[in-house]
Amino acid sequence: MNAHTPKKAHAPGWEAKRAKLETYFDRTALDAWAAMTSDAPVSKIRATVRAGREEMRNTLLSWLPQDLTGRRILDAGCGTGMLAVEAARRGAEVVGIDVSPQLVEIGKERLPDDVKGRITLVAGDMLDASFGEFDHIVSMDVLIHYESDQIAAATARLAERARHSMLFTFAPGTPLLRTARAIGQFFPKSDRSPSIVPVAHDLLKSRLSRSVPHAKLGRDRRVSRGFYTSHAQEVLLK
Repeated sequence: MNAHTPKKAHAPGWEAKRAKLETYFDRTALDAWAAMTSDAPVSKIRATVRAGREEMRNTLLSWLPQDLTGRRILDAGCGTGMLAVEAARRGAEVVGIDVSPQLVEIGKERLPDDVKGRITLVAGDMLDASFGEFDHIVSMDVLIHYESDQIAAATARLAERARHSMLFTFAPGTPLLRTARAIGQFFPKSDRSPSIVPVAHDLLKSRLSRSVPHAKLGRDRRVSRGFYTSHAQEVLLK
């Protein structure tokens, strides 16, 4: 096995879903996601998603130390690297990994000069242990596409490499989100995202307590903006 051959996740269906996400972000919606992660004009639907993602990104960043000098951060599912840039500006050394090679290339092209020496963006599997250990791991709006057992398994794998905390988001199993998901099927394909899997928070916490027994669940916060709904969970490593 070479240096960057990832181990398999310990949950059925992970690789199949990951392959679908790669196809979606690299082919079906590359232009849409490139626009949404910039200041380019977008549709009203995507504008609410952009606003929600900004609020969520700021929430996750607020749960990290303000001074990240000397800290190593993994942005697991970095997209074009917006969170990575902000973490690097606070002094962190950041490794950003994303399933989409093309989004990663866009992120590299957009890197501001003041952080280029502190950010490494790579296309690959965020569960690949060969990237080493980190002080903090952040995974924003990646695990929203997975079932609760897959989320717990991925969290366990990532927590093995985190010294202090792991922050991630999931899709909460609310009636509003289930309704929005159903209504979304009637919008043009250009405004659709990959299947989001609503997950009950209590069920997820129960699975996390079993899969990561050495961790403590910390803060959590839900962000809802129009067609964006996501729930953040902090996992503190003992």
